[in-house]
Amino acid sequence: MSKNYRGSGSFATFLIIGPICFFLGILFASFPYDFPLLWSPNPVTPLHISQIETHLRFMHAAPPLISRLLHLIIAVGFLGFFTKLYRASESNFLFDGGSLLLYLIAAGVYITNVVTPMNALAEQLGDGGNEEGERVLHTGPLTGEVELTREESLRVLSASHTILAFVLVGVLVLQAGQWYAEKRESEDYAAWVERGKPVMVTDEEEEEKEEAEEKKKDI
Repeated sequence: MSKNYRGSGSFATFLIIGPICFFLGILFASFPYDFPLLWSPNPVTPLHISQIETHLRFMHAAPPLISRLLHLIIAVGFLGFFTKLYRASESNFLFDGGSLLLYLIAAGVYITNVVTPMNALAEQLGDGGNEEGERVLHTGPLTGEVELTREESLRVLSASHTILAFVLVGVLVLQAGQWYAEKRESEDYAAWVERGKPVMVTDEEEEEKEEAEEKKKDI
């Protein structure tokens, strides 16, 4: 198993774990707003709904630098995955490939279930929509769209935060699994050598041998 820049202790792994922990911190900061909507047995009060909407409007009105910084951190995570998957070993395919799939799912949930509803909610509140959260009778042609109340829209957003948290924790679990697998393989390899068994060629040694042969061909 590779112990170089594609291993679990590499800088590329830091490029993955750093953004993941950053995003989990953002979701944790939103948990006080999400908890009454999803997990509390008590009914949601209009005051709490107004507080959540004020919070969302404040976030939506943040300077463009904030959203650009967030998207830059998302790109850093993708950079870490692509670095580890370049000339990937079996460990990279199993653990990093699964982590990248979960990261893509998180990005899709963020775009479709967080950004889009937040923009729509901000426009609705900015246009002076129905502040009581009641359904409005639609008298025009049917378009197949469903009108949600204020509370229902906020529940969808909170549920998306929960999905994102579970998916991102899954990425951390896979990265921890890769570290454990490399640790066990290193221990088994050391025990194999101590017993005087024929030494198996590791992926790193095989890659170094291939690179040396390529250099000889270039010369």
